[in-house]
Amino acid sequence: MTLLRTARLDLVPMTVAMVEAVMLGRRDDAERLVAARMPARWPNHELVERAFTASLEAIRARPEIRLWGDRVLIARGPDAEARVVGSVVFHGRPDDGIAEIAYGVEEASQSQGYATEAVLASVAWALEQQDVRAVQAATFAWHRPSLRVIEKVGMTRVGTREHETLGELLVFERRR
Repeated sequence: MTLLRTARLDLVPMTVAMVEAVMLGRRDDAERLVAARMPARWPNHELVERAFTASLEAIRARPEIRLWGDRVLIARGPDAEARVVGSVVFHGRPDDGIAEIAYGVEEASQSQGYATEAVLASVAWALEQQDVRAVQAATFAWHRPSLRVIEKVGMTRVGTREHETLGELLVFERRR
């Protein structure tokens, strides 16, 4: 998988070693592997639960499926130290032509356009893949920041689905 670059970000492909460092709470290893400073609160249990829907064993067994399209967002300024500001993950390599994307930006870096920038690049990358005809994202109706990102990247609402504990999710999609 290739590195993606935007105006302000490097979107570095996740590796099994990176995932292991984050999931096992090995901050120094994670920073070394991404060549950037991690946010103060990362890695933590909440991040692991949200970003990695598969177990570490499943990721190790099939990284080409489980880490398909997943990237760490690294802000690199001309005068600033490289720092991790978030991540974009897919829910594995799609087998039905529909890739599902999720994203997050650490608290101190929110409201600066990083999510929109990264999601735009990641959606474009996914739609260039031979077996992908659409990219979907799901969020709650009350999650205004996520809804703004979805709107800015040109996704349209295609339905709803139920979250197992939190209720209705709105489902959005962008097609080729």
